[in-house]
Formats: sequence, C-alpha cells, structure tokens
Amino acid sequence: MRFVRQKSRSPNTYFVRITTLLLSAKFFTLALAVSAWAAPLQVEKPYFGIHVVDGSNDRGVPLVELRTVNDVSYWTDSQGWVAFHEPDLMDRDVFFHVATPGYEFPSDGFGYRGVRLQTTPGNSATIQVRRTNLAERICRMTGQGIDRDTRLLGLATDRERDQAITLGQDSVQAVPFGDKIFWLWGDTNLAHYPLGNFHTTAATSRLPTKETEPPENGVRFEYYLDATTGFVAPMIPDSQPGAVWLFGLMVVPNESGHDELLAHYSRHLSLAEVAEHGLVRFNSKSERFEKLKTIDLAEKWRYPRGNAVRVNGGSGDYFYFCEPFATTRVKANWASVIDPQAYEALHFDEATSSYRWQTDLEPTTQQRESELLIAGEISAGQCRYRCLEAASGSSIEIHRASINWNKFLNKWLLIGNQAGDENAASRLGEVWMATADEIAGPWHTAIKIASHPNFSFYNPRQHTFFDSADGRYVYFEGTFTRTFSGSVAIPRYEYNQLLYRLDLSNKRISGQ
Repeated sequence: MRFVRQKSRSPNTYFVRITTLLLSAKFFTLALAVSAWAAPLQVEKPYFGIHVVDGSNDRGVPLVELRTVNDVSYWTDSQGWVAFHEPDLMDRDVFFHVATPGYEFPSDGFGYRGVRLQTTPGNSATIQVRRTNLAERICRMTGQGIDRDTRLLGLATDRERDQAITLGQDSVQAVPFGDKIFWLWGDTNLAHYPLGNFHTTAATSRLPTKETEPPENGVRFEYYLDATTGFVAPMIPDSQPGAVWLFGLMVVPNESGHDELLAHYSRHLSLAEVAEHGLVRFNSKSERFEKLKTIDLAEKWRYPRGNAVRVNGGSGDYFYFCEPFATTRVKANWASVIDPQAYEALHFDEATSSYRWQTDLEPTTQQRESELLIAGEISAGQCRYRCLEAASGSSIEIHRASINWNKFLNKWLLIGNQAGDENAASRLGEVWMATADEIAGPWHTAIKIASHPNFSFYNPRQHTFFDSADGRYVYFEGTFTRTFSGSVAIPRYEYNQLLYRLDLSNKRISGQ
C-alpha cells in the first residue's frame, strides 16, 4: 500500500490511496479512494506537477523516471519535480511507471510499479517512494537544468544556480583553500560543441557556515572563465594532444610558509596511455595551474594520487594518498611533496611476513594481497584490504575511494565504488563503506550504501566540510554515467555529479 497525494487549485486537495483488490482468483486491478485534505499547491499552467518524495522524510528525490504507457519518459529534477505537459495526455487519467536506482514503488497485482494520475493543468500530485539504499540521494551538483522542472512549475527555489555553463563534469576534487572551497573536475561537456574542455575545469564556492545554504540545496559555483570566449577556462593551458587530469589535490605550505594548491597532473592520449605527468601549482594571479615538475613516465607511484588526506598523528605529519586505499604517503612539507624520492609505500614484506612503510618498493595493492593470500604467503589475519560483505562474506574489490576521519564513529571511514563484477547489479555503480582504526587499515567489513543498476557511479569523494551533527551525517558525490555500463543516457544527468548523504546512526550500519 502507498499513498499518493493529488493536489489542485480547487478548495480541496486529494489523497489517492492505491490499494490492490482481489477481483477474481486470477486478476487484480487498482482502486482509487479519494478524500478531502489540506490546502492546494498551485503550479503554473499548462503543466501538471508531479513531486516524487522519499517516504521517510518527504524530501524530493532526484533522478526518478516517470514513464507513460507509450514509453514517454520524464525525469525528476534535483527537487524531485516533473513538469508534465504532453498535449495529447492532459486532463485525463494517465498511468506512470515509477522507477529509480536505490528507491522503489510498490507493484500492483500485475507487477506494474506505478500510479494513475489525473493530469489537469495547474494541479499537482505527490508520490512517495521507499528508499532501499542506505545513502539518500540529495541533488545533482553539476550540469544544466538542475532545478528545471521546479522552475517551469513556478515553484519557489533557493537553488538559483542553473547557468548552463557546463552540461557535464567528471571526477570531482575539492578542498578548503583560504576562505573558500576550491573545486576542480576532469573532462567537461559544453553546449557549443561535443568536444568541451579537456584541460580541467575549476570553480570556487563559499565555505559552509550556519548562514550559508546547506548542501541539500546544492552549491553555487563561481567558475573560472576564459575572458575571451566566456566558456570555462582550461586550468592547464596546453597545446599538446590529450586530456589533462588533476588528482591528489592538496593544500601545502610552501618554503615561505604560505599555503599553496598543489596536485598531480597527467596528460592522457587514452585511459591507458599517459603521455606526460608531473606536479602543478595554482597561480592565484593568473588563476591557472602551472607546471612545477615533470616526472619520469617510468615512475608509477611516487607522486600525489587519488584523494589526498593530511594526518598529523603518532607517525608524524603526512599526506596520505587514497587510490583506493592509503598505500602511499609523504611528509606534509613542500620539499618532501615535490621530491619523488621522499614518498613512502606500504609494502607487504614476504621475508618478515609483515607490512611496513618504505621508499624502495611499490605499494601492495588489494589485488596483490589477494594473490598472496591464495598462495599462502599471507594469512587472512594479516590482510589489510580483505573487504568482505557484512551479510554474505563475499569479497569486495574496491575500484576508487576516499578515506577520512569520522568523529561520530571515532574511526576512519572509507567510501568507495566496487570494481567490475559480473555478479553485481552494475559494473562500476555499487558504492560501499568500511571503517578502520588506522587510515592504512586493516579494512575488513564492507556495507553497501548505494546501488546504480546498469549505470556507473565512479570516483566517489567525501566532502568532510559538509559533515554535520559531529559526523553523523556525511556527504559524498561521484560521476553518474552510462559509460562502462552500456545503458542509455539519462537526459541532463548523464556524465554529471550526484551528491548523497549518509546517516551513520542507521541501525543497518551500527548493527544495533
């Protein structure tokens, strides 16, 4: 049973209760029971508004498909609204199939998951869906039309952010820098031509405070623009072929003690072929990154990678680099960060049968550790990356992740996506969490927190500057795309960033 609230301009608004009735031994149908309720919510004609909300908190759910019987699909915007206007389907009963990753709508006797609505222009209806994911989908962070339907319906929104500057953005990095958050993304789709900006896009936003908008309302980005074209600026101007990506973004005090933004860059001719890589620093005057040092292509690990985390603990003050696990580190000073020979890797020493930090050998990966376990060279108790699903005990291979200290759990929290598994619901769309007492592990129990069947959700990134309630609520985002999945692109959502919120007090996480 599920309630559907239908609203109109009339003095009465209606609740439509969808109840499955047994009509015969073989057939079922839907009966609609209508009763008066609260004051109406008005929307702009000629649209009929449909609001899809999370049944646990009545928040709008982005990325919900409402599909008619003749396969016309509408997708909810970031506030959960669809502005429906199909000229031949107005002012009549219309059935909508309801579907979205991580949420579900109950099925009727024939197995259809959907609802019949009277599509009167100016009226609206609210549909509740049940969240099956542990993580709650909050909003789309990037791209055009984030609040499109909300605006078409004439409903108030405090997310006036849609500037159509970008249409798609890949793989986010973000760090507090000065009095702002500094954001950067990889490949960026633009409206004027299929080939957009492939030399990194960047923006800033206000630091979160009690006075600023909560992340649930999205983020107002101030993009770095090219003064000549008006498009987003290539943050690493380079005439050489290939896409230029930045990872390992971090704030490092320079020789004079002033904070600087530094990252690793790589110029790719393809996903697998790297033509050049090294270190870059941000020039605040030119508002561009400048190449600081080129690193030999033969060097595979002695540089910033993945997601950087600064830890000042018993071992000293270090930057740890999570790709996906924290297997590489360097002392948190300028001289060390720019010197490849200063980097340390966590390596399993077969001679001593133990993990140790050292500077000569490459880090031991999760895949290598699994090989050592099968060969009997390491015991299960010695493993650091043997992530096992809490329910089944099956092994989970992590593709990319970010790791941060969580005050609420009093542990290190890993949020990562699963590497391709033919038995998983998606190739790169399953998101997991794990905890450990140390940033370098061991990591053992993994809990799935979000699923994106037949889609990818990769390079997840926690934003600790959004944490609330002493870390009870954490936020992470990643790239949502059909790439690597073979699915059909979802308009406006394709190749963009989705933001999730996770309540770590959930009993399914705490085991209470």
